[in-house]
Amino acid sequence: MKKRSVAAVTAALAVAPLLVAGVQGQRAVAAEVGGVGSSYGVEAGLLGGVDLDTVTIPELQARMGRGDLTSSRLTMTYLQRIKAVDPRINAVLRTNPTAMSQAVASDVRHRLGKVRGPLDGIPVLLKDNVNTRDMPTTAGSLALAGSPPDTDAVLVGRLRAAGAVILGKANMSEWANFRAAKPTSGWSAVGGQTRNPYVLDRNPCGSSSGSAAALAASLAQVAIGTETDGSIVCPAGMNGVVGHKPSLGLVSQSGVVPISAEQDTAGPMARNVVDTAITLSVISGQDADSTLGTVGLTEAVTRPSTLRGKRIGLWRLPSLGTDVDALMTRTAARLRAAGAQVVEVTPPYQARLAELEFPALLSEFHRDIDAYLASRNGPRDLAGLIEFNRTHPAEQTCFAGQELFELALAAPSTSDPGYRAMRAELGDLSKRSIDETMAAHRLDAIASPANPPAWTTDCARGDNDVIPSSTPAAVAGYPSLSVPAGFVGELPVGLLLMACNHRDAELLSLGAAVEQRLDAWRAPKYLPSSTPTTTD
Repeated sequence: MKKRSVAAVTAALAVAPLLVAGVQGQRAVAAEVGGVGSSYGVEAGLLGGVDLDTVTIPELQARMGRGDLTSSRLTMTYLQRIKAVDPRINAVLRTNPTAMSQAVASDVRHRLGKVRGPLDGIPVLLKDNVNTRDMPTTAGSLALAGSPPDTDAVLVGRLRAAGAVILGKANMSEWANFRAAKPTSGWSAVGGQTRNPYVLDRNPCGSSSGSAAALAASLAQVAIGTETDGSIVCPAGMNGVVGHKPSLGLVSQSGVVPISAEQDTAGPMARNVVDTAITLSVISGQDADSTLGTVGLTEAVTRPSTLRGKRIGLWRLPSLGTDVDALMTRTAARLRAAGAQVVEVTPPYQARLAELEFPALLSEFHRDIDAYLASRNGPRDLAGLIEFNRTHPAEQTCFAGQELFELALAAPSTSDPGYRAMRAELGDLSKRSIDETMAAHRLDAIASPANPPAWTTDCARGDNDVIPSSTPAAVAGYPSLSVPAGFVGELPVGLLLMACNHRDAELLSLGAAVEQRLDAWRAPKYLPSSTPTTTD
């Protein structure tokens, strides 16, 4: 640590003129932004021919390497776009006051040839249940709206070490949708209601709602979400972006507001698979690993189509509606045309998984949230949190219920034999549901719809979500990936891909090939595009 500190000071002294130039450039960018009425003119002026809707991290790094783009310009453009567009979406809780200084530091590293990797200078939004020492971390609740945590989450430390610009915090479903029996996804007492960028009265799905909606509106290059069961892949699908739920344990849980250590994981979200893969390699700490490493994985996901000869099991889930089922039929036809073999499957044990998962999560939530709250200012345990909600009317402005909290408070301890038998059965059946299906049909992945078309947001009714496709991988701790499949009317639907444990690299590589064949992402049509009007 001391050697690094000395090196950092020496470098800073050596490049003082560059730092001054960087600050001057930052001021010039700010002045230019402030003097333009439309943020889209600003984007054109700052970034030339860059289209934020479609640009990838490798393309941005190539431009920064050539010197015709800086992180300062990129970051300022995203900040200005948030200011101009986010009032319609309400996806971003707060921007980071140090974002521009982080970007300037990245510019210096680029000029010195000391780039830390592919995320250096790339703006990243964090879901607001991921601890940051320099910004509040609330999980959407006023109970945690005081001072920030003392330390960063481990994954945030990895992002900072990689040179990423921590752009700000994204809104989320309060307590990751684990408070009320009928919550409204995308709503929190701290941030209000996040809207689906495609149709504003529709829901973004939970609980990584702000992360997904912000990406769909091109308010950041990548974002971090979290999932216990469906909270990365459903928002990704419903907002037409990419979301990856990693294998359990691949990304550290430390410093992330929990539901259950047995299922929780943070994961990357982006508008394309390659950016998702690059972000995973950093937050997992696997950037030097030959399987998940930045170089190897980036090469894998940017190769030409590898669908020929792949076997994909299609789990149709007709309960999501005839329109979604018709989209799955069209999707299967396109995959077959690309050389894949698509066979219809129905993973077993789903009814039993649905029966066991919720009571197991209640016990785990009580254990894990008590441990987390003990590290923060505010309510010190679940009982204190329940009392806080009872006595703060602002926590009841969309829905008043906290039935899940109350059930968790009364749930058996995780040392109870009945609970332990439940979790053991859950682990066994969830793994078998995927392993047996893949073995029986010799599959490379199981595919299913990630979401129904977005329902109308309604605080009185709550969510209208029946989305069973995420459960097998979520409970098993296996990886899953949602890529845009297409649209039902104006509303996006994702294709969820599942694979066996720690096959994240293979799943992302397959996802890149599927993404290439489906080519289903498009910007929300009513939002001003980030496409510039001028070129380099």
